[in-house]
Amino acid sequence: MNYRRLGRTGLMVSEVGFGGEWLERHDEAHSVDLIRHAHEKGINLIDCWMPDPKSRSIIGKAIADCRDEWFVQGHIGSTWQDGQYVRSRDMAHVVPAFEDLLARIGGGYIDLGMIHYIDSEEDWQNAMSGPFIEYVRDLHDRGVIRHIGLSTHNPVMAQRAVKTGFVEMILFSINPAFDMHPASEDLMDLLNGDFEESLSGIDPQRAELYRLCEERDVGITVMKGFFGGALFDAERSPFGVAFTPAQLIHYALTRPAVASILCGYDTKEQVDQAVAYETATADERDYASVIANAPLHSYMGQCTYCGHCQPCPMEIDIAMVNKLYDLAARQETVPQSLREHYRDLPRNAGDCVGCQSCESNCPFGVKIAERMAKAAALFG
Repeated sequence: MNYRRLGRTGLMVSEVGFGGEWLERHDEAHSVDLIRHAHEKGINLIDCWMPDPKSRSIIGKAIADCRDEWFVQGHIGSTWQDGQYVRSRDMAHVVPAFEDLLARIGGGYIDLGMIHYIDSEEDWQNAMSGPFIEYVRDLHDRGVIRHIGLSTHNPVMAQRAVKTGFVEMILFSINPAFDMHPASEDLMDLLNGDFEESLSGIDPQRAELYRLCEERDVGITVMKGFFGGALFDAERSPFGVAFTPAQLIHYALTRPAVASILCGYDTKEQVDQAVAYETATADERDYASVIANAPLHSYMGQCTYCGHCQPCPMEIDIAMVNKLYDLAARQETVPQSLREHYRDLPRNAGDCVGCQSCESNCPFGVKIAERMAKAAALFG
């Protein structure tokens, strides 16, 4: 398992994480064993947005003997009322729900205290201008939550979270289909098949979110990476073609600022399949060819950082140079952090000899040699 730094939290999290929402489907012993198997495979990040006692107790029992080896995303504002999940900012429900989470997870702390699920302006105001956010800050000040995070499906709300300065990481929905879609308060409706065929390329608001996160060192963990399983089925996929888990995991992990993708599991075999990403070949990880050859939608002319352009005879990491260029070109001045990252590359755009061998490999027709020249000029 490879591990990545989760932004300025400094936590080194597994590239493949554990999304816990399916735990309640099975008996307790099965789910406890599933989490322990994931831990044996090197997974150290688990998300617990679920308010139901069963799911929370399963996680607590599974990690009890190795609590300090796990990083838990625990959500504040996810409550259990009359046997049902309710997203709430009402402190009469928020406080006991979080205290229940804390008790069931164990250890006396939550690593990542997540402001739960803000997708709309109204909910942002409800959460950020009253006792709810005061409670979150107090938990952080007392060390009960070690870092403040926020979960959202809306890139506009995610950008606002990044700009607060106190949100250290976000849990965000990323997959090739979602990335094309404009900001919405009802993004989850896309899971029911309401997807516009005219969409193409990464939506500007999402590209701006990735830029902000990279610039401000706000880490991203990924949810909905498999589009509810629809991307595994050509008939349900908005692209008209099927992807594999390795391809979708690789897509998420090639987005700027992303540290981990949280996958849902029913079986040990599914855990093994996800973790197999770490030893997958370049061909097995290749999502770009799938998108480029899909009958619907297009990323033509747009770099997706897939790495198809390699190998470069000058040993330039073309995908990384393109990523840094895209992040820098959207700003009036190039941030020093991006300049330093660029200068730390063993080879950079200035080493490009314009042979264009990379361009014949690119499935999206990106004019790479031109971009290398622009990057060399931009970074100096």
